[in-house]
Amino acid sequence: MIFDVFNGDADGICALHQLRMAEPRPARLISGVKRDIRLLGRIVSEIRPDRKRGQGAMITVLDVSMDSNKEDLLTLLEMGCRIFYADHHFSGEIPDSESLENHIDTNPDVCTSLIVDRLLKGRYRAWAVVAAFGDNLHDAAMDAAAGLELTSEQLGRLRELGELMNYNGYGRSLSDLHFTPQALYEAVRPYEDPLDFCNKSNMLVSLRHGFKDDMARALSCEPFIHKAGVRAFKFPSEPWSRRVAGVFSNEKAREMEETAHALIVDNSDGTYLVSVRAPLCNKRGADLLCRAYPTGGGRGAAAGINALPMELLEDFLNSFKKAFLS
Repeated sequence: MIFDVFNGDADGICALHQLRMAEPRPARLISGVKRDIRLLGRIVSEIRPDRKRGQGAMITVLDVSMDSNKEDLLTLLEMGCRIFYADHHFSGEIPDSESLENHIDTNPDVCTSLIVDRLLKGRYRAWAVVAAFGDNLHDAAMDAAAGLELTSEQLGRLRELGELMNYNGYGRSLSDLHFTPQALYEAVRPYEDPLDFCNKSNMLVSLRHGFKDDMARALSCEPFIHKAGVRAFKFPSEPWSRRVAGVFSNEKAREMEETAHALIVDNSDGTYLVSVRAPLCNKRGADLLCRAYPTGGGRGAAAGINALPMELLEDFLNSFKKAFLS
């Protein structure tokens, strides 16, 4: 009973890859699209019929909100599971248990892969650089890469890899993705050096082509709110809209670092998928805004709402402007 639970984006995959290069062990891989974060419930459902199976089960959880999984986390601890937890999202109160090893750091310039890199004393740092680029932490990525003696061309390739891995994690369901997170993790697993993966992977070629097509559609969309301090965009209910939501939001945030951004994607069921980016010059407030709504969560710099009811859109936009308008 060994489980590796990870977010389906670049940070979750790279964090797990670093850990398993340092501490190889077979495990059941549990992941999903980036917004599918209540992953511990899957393990609870499997173990609950025979609680004795949970005794001594080893569970690693990476880049998944502890606060969103609190009830299932407590259940697993009560069942006798041993849990290693590393994350950079809002955690809420952390359970006091000898069976829980937690490494939570909500600093807005830290991602889970950088937390793991810290624990491993930089042993596989290039993969942490990939993850930081994927999480739109470009300054942190550059700082981490400083001692790796990379050329500007190599650094650019790590940035592209991180952004493409992150792009692959976005979708309403796995059918929206080019590759499942588990498949992408299995693809990178043989490579200690991410540049070798860049050189040899056909998977990366597919992601590059998909990204180019999706971003061309996204960049043709103009903001429907554009004031000093805030911009908001709206996308239709299409697979490309969901795939590109995170990378598009990150790019727009870099484009205007003193401006907050919101992306509203039609879910075609009377709700909206919402992505929020706080200004890069002050990476705070996105999580507080989104957690005020059902299905909302994230971190200070970047947060979202999975299913904002249509009737709450105006209220959300007013709250967004109030939170960030200059």
